[in-house]
Amino acid sequence: MRLALPLLLAMVLTPIMSTPPAQAQEGPVYVVNYIDVAPATRVTATGLLRQLAAASRKDEGNTRFEILQRTAPSNQFAIVAIWKDQKAYDVHLAAAHSKEFREKIKPHLISAIDDRTHVGMEIATGAAKSAPGAIYVVTHVDVPPPKKDECIAALKALVEASRKDPGSVRFDIFQQGTRPNHFSVVEIWKSQAAYDAHIIAADTKKFRDQLTPMSGALYDERLYKAI
Repeated sequence: MRLALPLLLAMVLTPIMSTPPAQAQEGPVYVVNYIDVAPATRVTATGLLRQLAAASRKDEGNTRFEILQRTAPSNQFAIVAIWKDQKAYDVHLAAAHSKEFREKIKPHLISAIDDRTHVGMEIATGAAKSAPGAIYVVTHVDVPPPKKDECIAALKALVEASRKDPGSVRFDIFQQGTRPNHFSVVEIWKSQAAYDAHIIAADTKKFRDQLTPMSGALYDERLYKAI
């Protein structure tokens, strides 16, 4: 028996119309940007980054905006920022000072800026505070998707232990929103000596022993100073 056209259309369209729309990401957005410039232009890049930081810290919804210069090689930089929500981050990206920075830094880049956005996973409360001489560490960790939960468990254990280490100022873990098997570990240590003691601690060694067999890449750990 042939169905009437209105009934047939209703049967076809109902599942489509009843599907709820996708929801935008809610909550804070954690961003790490990697910026590599030609060695001869690192002083110019430093000035541009400082200008960006001064303007961006005034943007509505910004709760953290740190400019970091790698200890070696010193022509590599990172920005660690936290935004109230996706809307605040989008407004920042569209702001004149953000566009101006990207335009002015472009001739000095040796590779495209690597922008990584995250959701929170293990975030310390309160503002990030450090004294002169503090060591910042930013590490990218990724594992194959089937190992994601195992990696998260190991990272959580590392956070719990590391925050108790002498000289630990802050220890956070960001999880990428679009690639949840990728993570950024962001640390602040009171001094080089405090960091050196941390990396030989039993809990740190245990974490690396657990991570190495399941890692999808080298353990990309980079040391920085704030500028």
